Amino acid sequence: MPEATEPNVGTFTLGDPLTAEPAVPIEVPEHDEWALPNGFAWVFPGEGNRGGLVRPVIMADGFNLGRSRLDVLYQGLESGYPFITELRRRGRDVILLGFEERSASIPDNARAAEAALMRAIAEQEGDARLVGGGFSMGGLVTRYALARLERRRMDHRTALYFSYDTPHRGASIPVGVQAFSHFIPFPNDFAKQMDSPAARQMLWQHYDKDTGKIGVAPERTEFLADLERLGGWPQIPMKIAVANGRGDGVGLPDMKPGEAALRADRIYPGTTFYTQAQGDDVTAAYLNRRFPKAEKTITTSGFPELDGAPGGTLHTYRILADTMKKLGGTADLRHEDVCFVPSVSAVAICDIEKQDDLYAAVNGLEPERSELDGFLCSSTTTAHTAVTEELCTWIMDRLPD
Repeated sequence: MPEATEPNVGTFTLGDPLTAEPAVPIEVPEHDEWALPNGFAWVFPGEGNRGGLVRPVIMADGFNLGRSRLDVLYQGLESGYPFITELRRRGRDVILLGFEERSASIPDNARAAEAALMRAIAEQEGDARLVGGGFSMGGLVTRYALARLERRRMDHRTALYFSYDTPHRGASIPVGVQAFSHFIPFPNDFAKQMDSPAARQMLWQHYDKDTGKIGVAPERTEFLADLERLGGWPQIPMKIAVANGRGDGVGLPDMKPGEAALRADRIYPGTTFYTQAQGDDVTAAYLNRRFPKAEKTITTSGFPELDGAPGGTLHTYRILADTMKKLGGTADLRHEDVCFVPSVSAVAICDIEKQDDLYAAVNGLEPERSELDGFLCSSTTTAHTAVTEELCTWIMDRLPD
């Protein structure tokens, strides 16, 4: 008789609004498609534009597992605020850049961005300079691509680089949640996502499934060193960024460090995730499973209060809770969301490993402290990559003529 196993709770991944199926489908207009190394792109002409590309804006997809779904990305960019429609109304050709594998390494996916830039130049009418950027990890991909092209002395003809809630200083997924992905006793999409090259490069702290240790992944150290060799940033374009988190130092409301965020029963009885607290040997999660029987306590030392920090949020615990319930378990959900990209990371102004820096009132700091030429934090806490009129119009008002 086969050994009993837990129901599969690993068929989900952690995503943002741009990767979620819209409640009401939005029709995607006709478009051309480009095949690119490690990726592809959809091209939407601006109003009245015919023939070659006119004033192109390249926008790269973000992090998840699997091939980019540009139909979903398009709909996400039209929900809440019609970003693509407004760009096209202003006479901009919009190029959505996708990847064959969104969780592949950032330098590998940067090849797609480089190819998209070069093709846009080749097909462009007129001498207007390009705009290039991306959402979440897509901002890191285009940042890396532009810097690498400059190092190779290739003219990318890009006047403006923008990033939208991009983790320039790193992103945060609770280490207890990362550990749980590998605690599921069979291969699963969630664990694959958490252990992917992009996750290892992007996350500030990573849970190593082989050693059980928590720290900076070697892939992140190598990526940051590689980026530094390229100059850190592209030097030619103006560099701007927006953050979905607030800039006044105010984090998520009603979230106290060390509280139970989610407790599961039946399927993983007693498994509990706690909001991140400061201190040494702090319990981040207690994990328990029935088949094969195992339990584990995940602890951290020297962490700031990341889960409640000012920043763009993910529905991390709500996704976990909903998945448990679908499979017959119970879930006591106390906190749905956690900070994924701290505001200080999105606008590249402070590091995130120290409490005072993480909760800094960005709007009151000297703008010169940022590595960017300009930035805007959201006036209210919003979901990671949520498209808002406030952030989109600020970007569009800075597009070159």
